[in-house]
Amino acid sequence: MSSVTSATTVNNASSATPGSAGSAAALLVLKKSMNLDAANAAALIQALPQPAQPALATSGNLGTKLNTYA
Repeated sequence: MSSVTSATTVNNASSATPGSAGSAAALLVLKKSMNLDAANAAALIQALPQPAQPALATSGNLGTKLNTYA
């Protein structure tokens, strides 16, 4: 879990009386916190630099059909 979705938020959501307004509010806070975590994770993944893709060879018998690297 990230710092946004803390253990306290999860505990509040799971320990509230089912069907109560407090339970609904706790679940709403938990859902919003998890959505924020997901958005932050997606932003971090998008910010990663893309690896350079070597070009295929243009002539010869090797490297013109398949581009592999380790």
